Amino acid sequence: MIEQAPDNLLPGMIPTAAQETATVVEQRELARDTYLVRIAAPELAAQILPGQFLMIRALQTSDPLLGRPFAVYDTYLDAAGRPAGIDVVYAVIGKMTGLMSRWTAGEQLQVWGPLGNGFPLPAEGRLMMVAGGIGQTPFLAVGQEALGQKTYGQPLRQPEQLPSAVTLCYGARSAEYLAGLEDFQRAGIEVRVATDDGSQGHHGFVTDLLKQALDGDDPPTVVYCCGPEPMMHAVSEIIAAAGVRGFVSLESPMACGFGACFSCVTRVRMDDGEWDYRRTCVEGPVFPADRIVF
Repeated sequence: MIEQAPDNLLPGMIPTAAQETATVVEQRELARDTYLVRIAAPELAAQILPGQFLMIRALQTSDPLLGRPFAVYDTYLDAAGRPAGIDVVYAVIGKMTGLMSRWTAGEQLQVWGPLGNGFPLPAEGRLMMVAGGIGQTPFLAVGQEALGQKTYGQPLRQPEQLPSAVTLCYGARSAEYLAGLEDFQRAGIEVRVATDDGSQGHHGFVTDLLKQALDGDDPPTVVYCCGPEPMMHAVSEIIAAAGVRGFVSLESPMACGFGACFSCVTRVRMDDGEWDYRRTCVEGPVFPADRIVF
């Protein structure tokens, strides 16, 4: 069964988003070439949902000129328990992220959001989140919300029924690239790791962990996935064969983030079985796994 998109995310519509100047609060290294930057942005933090994203652009330079999309890793609260800002986790892979890695407290930047849709609230059963590379970034907030530990959005959305368990299957090149494991474990999320070189956890692909879980005594009832496209394609095929629902968060390159430039279109299967293009930044980035034409 395909869940319906929220009314404000139907094709052709642009989600409500705000643009503001924000301030870096702190930054710390989580793993090799991987950082967490904390951004003070209370209005954005009060609205954003797990799986949504924001666009970030540096103010001190016009190179790069365009902003870059980043998933919300988590929100943080002030002393009174109110949303104060957003944590973003990123890997240094280009000019923008290289610039970001040198940011310090007090740095001014331009952000706009919340953008796109988010992951749906899971119901009963086991939620399994499958991440590859830097694809774990949306799943801390997803897991905390699913376990009833934290609420997000405005108004706050709360699940009617919580999953019995939440598991993260996380794959990386090697142990030194695994970022945020302690955050997930602290939240009560079961973590299963796979590395290409066998330096930690399972020696092999993260999809091996998914197959093992589907064949086990407590298989997942729904799977959320984010990471490299070949991995998401493989996950979609595996869960389709097992008859398990799934949702994928695409990482398509974006220029504007709000649907005007059509640079992030992806092929999506329609109800009649044919496919059409949809904008990842507006109709996505989260889509039912069986609707994406990889």
